[in-house]
Amino acid sequence: MSHQTRKTVLLTMLSVVLLSPGILEAKIVTGEAVYKYDEAEYLGYIAFDDSLKYPRPGVLVVHEWWGQNDYARLRTRKLARLGYVAFALDMYGQGRKTEHPEQAKEWSGQLADVALMRERATAGLNVLRHHPMTDPDRLAAIGYCFGGATVLQLAYSGADIRGVVSFHGSLPPATPQDVRALQAAILVCHGADDPLVPPDRVEKFTTSLAKSIVDWELVAYPGAAHSFTNPAADGFGIDGVSYNADADRASWAKMKAFLDQVFDLDAD
Repeated sequence: MSHQTRKTVLLTMLSVVLLSPGILEAKIVTGEAVYKYDEAEYLGYIAFDDSLKYPRPGVLVVHEWWGQNDYARLRTRKLARLGYVAFALDMYGQGRKTEHPEQAKEWSGQLADVALMRERATAGLNVLRHHPMTDPDRLAAIGYCFGGATVLQLAYSGADIRGVVSFHGSLPPATPQDVRALQAAILVCHGADDPLVPPDRVEKFTTSLAKSIVDWELVAYPGAAHSFTNPAADGFGIDGVSYNADADRASWAKMKAFLDQVFDLDAD
């Protein structure tokens, strides 16, 4: 099937079917969500606070290269506690995840095709957009490592979203066409000591956005390496990858302020 004819198929209730719904902290409802795209099946994860008035702003969560694992789900629940409808998509299909770097490299490498990466991200965004508890006019996306690059590519595609946040992403530069298509504000939370995304890569990224009309900001956290938000990072056994609690807390606070602004929550 060509890129032009790929589509997302939403299963029941407009968007998702909850396979294993649960209740966390009395009010946070969670569940796995099956959706289809390009004749393949994907397994997402949704979380929201059912005590709030809906519809609410929606935040898409894009996982690290390990797949949609417990860490991505943790961040999804944390967003739900902030009052958002949060949806962790599945970039690999069938809910695949791994703890092995070589497998993660293979799966993420299959999405080196930028058009395909953008299409799969858009498929997940459409599930969130059509969820009955989501305000379709107030959407954003956040991503970690591989997911950080993915949300930037989603923004570059011209997706109709308010903003994206990249945490320790690989910072793909925007093409001139990308810059013209951009509608979303961009926040990049970057490890200043990340050897996997060196200064020349950062410079290419920032230079590429110099003529953009959207708001964008890159914040570099001193002493932070790659994957600095993930408490499990020190156990990955990968050089240049480690957790930094201070940068984790500071970047999450920065994200919260960013979402408040792009969603104009003060006006609610």
